Amino acid sequence: MAPGPHHVLAHGLGGRTDLPLDAVAAIAGGGIAVAASFLALTLAWKRPRLHPSAGRPLPPALARVLDAPALTRTGRVLALAAAAFVVAVAFAGPPAADANLAPWALYVTFWVGLVPASVLLGPVWRRVNPLRTLHAALCRATRTSPAGRRPLPPRLGHRPAAAWLTGFVWLELVAPNRSDPRVVGTLILAYAAVNLALAWWFGRDWFTGGDGFEAYSNLLARLSPVGRRGGGTPVLQPPPTANQRTSSARTLVLRTPLTGLMSGADEPGLTAVACVLIGSTGFDGITRTTYWRDNVDPSSVPAGTLGLAASIAAVAVLYVAALRLSARLTGQDPAALPGRFAATLLPIALGYTVAHYFSFLVLEGQTTFILLGDPFGTGLDVFGTAGNRVDHDLAGPTLTAQVQVNAIVLGHIAGTVAAHDLALRSPARALRGQLPVAAVMVALTCAGLFALLSG
Repeated sequence: MAPGPHHVLAHGLGGRTDLPLDAVAAIAGGGIAVAASFLALTLAWKRPRLHPSAGRPLPPALARVLDAPALTRTGRVLALAAAAFVVAVAFAGPPAADANLAPWALYVTFWVGLVPASVLLGPVWRRVNPLRTLHAALCRATRTSPAGRRPLPPRLGHRPAAAWLTGFVWLELVAPNRSDPRVVGTLILAYAAVNLALAWWFGRDWFTGGDGFEAYSNLLARLSPVGRRGGGTPVLQPPPTANQRTSSARTLVLRTPLTGLMSGADEPGLTAVACVLIGSTGFDGITRTTYWRDNVDPSSVPAGTLGLAASIAAVAVLYVAALRLSARLTGQDPAALPGRFAATLLPIALGYTVAHYFSFLVLEGQTTFILLGDPFGTGLDVFGTAGNRVDHDLAGPTLTAQVQVNAIVLGHIAGTVAAHDLALRSPARALRGQLPVAAVMVALTCAGLFALLSG
């Protein structure tokens, strides 16, 4: 059934309840796979292998195309036009969510589509972000330096982005009327206005850690197979300056994806962002379980808010407790270790996101294209899609089950590999220090699979 203005847009995790899997076998097998991967790493992976400076340079002609200013300008024009179009449709299009393009464009095409785009191509939203385009125009109109009126406090880091992402997942999973097109349009404009005001005051660097969507794209882009030698920022960042182009450190390379996580820097707020991403997808899985459906009113905002907060908090407590215990076992600083290893949570966040949204993107993503043919409900049929329905055969139960289970298990294995390699760079390389982290990885794997398969 298509959602009405006050109905929740369906989600991928638990979207299909006919998954052909034995739940007990899948949960046990996933936990064993992660534990076995940790054991194999301790036996065969004795020295760091993921070096940020490694990688095979891209052909010069291809690198020039990817760094071309014309590509950046084109992307910014298209992104700004698309954003303006979605807002216009939100207010002037049909009032029902099942007939209005805006909710589908925001919750499906943009929010979900940003994940594969960032992982495959790099931080695409940073390069085409319409807010950066509007900020540049605002600075010219007010004769204000793009660097802002006041330096951005370094201690903020990714904390503003964590707050924005928490607000967005609450909107997506809990808030009433969240698929109402007028609500969607109002929230897009409010989000843009607040971030533009903050960027005008603090400068364009605000977007890196303050714009939740840009930060989200940037962090997932660290897993991209294309990056710049010596750094974690992949290909589709704003092109380097003339001085940077002469430096070999800015060379575009094909690399092992996990190398983008190996900085080992304690980035403020990164732990919070990762825990929000993992905890929120875990919460959506919980809401699909039989226990939640039988005992909790799905329309209760307080219950949903408390459940979301508890899920995020549980992930944060597990992670921080494991890293603090690891620090004590190895004689390191318990306060610093969680921040140093926060980036190794990103593969887990990606795995949960793929499991959560795969069928949602493949199935419900078709609605965006169908509605695009007649965005204002005037009877147009630009693409000949009038009357089309979602083709559910594109993501059948078997394929959905395989993608979801493997995404969770492989995400945790990748996180274990990254954490192990980073641990080998520490002066305290004792195996016992990695045991609490491995235990949490196994526990999160089993919990994620339980939520996935208990619908």
